[in-house]
Amino acid sequence: MVLFVRDERRGDAVVTASSPRAAGTEHDLRRAGARPAARLTGGVRRRRRVPYLLLGLVLVVGCAAAGLVAGVRVGSRTPVLVLARPVTVGHVLVAADLREARISSGGVDTIASGARATVLGRPVAYSLPAGTVLSRATVGAAQVPPTGQAIAAVAVKAGQFPTGLASGSRVSVVAAPAASAVATTPDDEARSWLATVVAVVASDSDQTVVSLQLAEGDARALAAAPAGQISVVTVNGSGR
Repeated sequence: MVLFVRDERRGDAVVTASSPRAAGTEHDLRRAGARPAARLTGGVRRRRRVPYLLLGLVLVVGCAAAGLVAGVRVGSRTPVLVLARPVTVGHVLVAADLREARISSGGVDTIASGARATVLGRPVAYSLPAGTVLSRATVGAAQVPPTGQAIAAVAVKAGQFPTGLASGSRVSVVAAPAASAVATTPDDEARSWLATVVAVVASDSDQTVVSLQLAEGDARALAAAPAGQISVVTVNGSGR
C-alpha cells in the first residue's frame, strides 16, 4: 500500500510505503481491542516490578521494627547494686563495698541502686567476690554452713596436708589411732570423713589451721579426735 502525505510547511507530498500485511495486522489488533505488542510488553514489565517493590517495603518495615525492639531492650536496663570488692561471710556492708551497675534484671532478684540505705550496715550471708549482683538472699544472717552442716577446724603440720590446699578443695580427713594403740575395736581403727575446705590459714607456729565444712555429726566426731593425729587428703569432686 502507498500513502501520500502532504507536508503543510513545504507543500510537498511525501510518499510512504506500508506493508499491507503489517498494516492489516495492526488494524486487526485494534479492531479486536488488543494493544500493540510494545504496549503489552511494557505492561508485563510493570506488573513484574510490583512484587519487588512490595518486598522492599516489607524489608524496610521489618528493619525499623527490629531497631525499635533493640532500643527498648537497651533502654530497659535497671541500675542495681553490685559489690565493688570481695567480702567474707558476716562482713557488715559499708558504702565503699558497693557500686552501681545497669543490667537487664527481668526475673532476677536484685536490689535497686536507690535502695542503698537498706543494705548499709547489714551483714552478708555468704562470702562473695567483687562484681556480685546483690540480692535480698545475699544480705542478712550468715547462711554458712547450711542446715545440717557444720564447720570444724583442725591444726596440721607440714606433711599432714597436700600443698596447694585451698578453699573449695574436696578432702578426706583421716584421724589415725594412737601409735601405742592396738586395734581391737572399731574405735581404735583409723577413721575418715569427707569434707570441703572453707579456709586455710597459716599460723606463726609450724602449724596450719584448716577450716572444714562437713556433716554436723561428722564435725562433732572430728572435733573429738586427738590433736596431732589428723591428716588431710585431697580427693576428687565426688569424694570417692
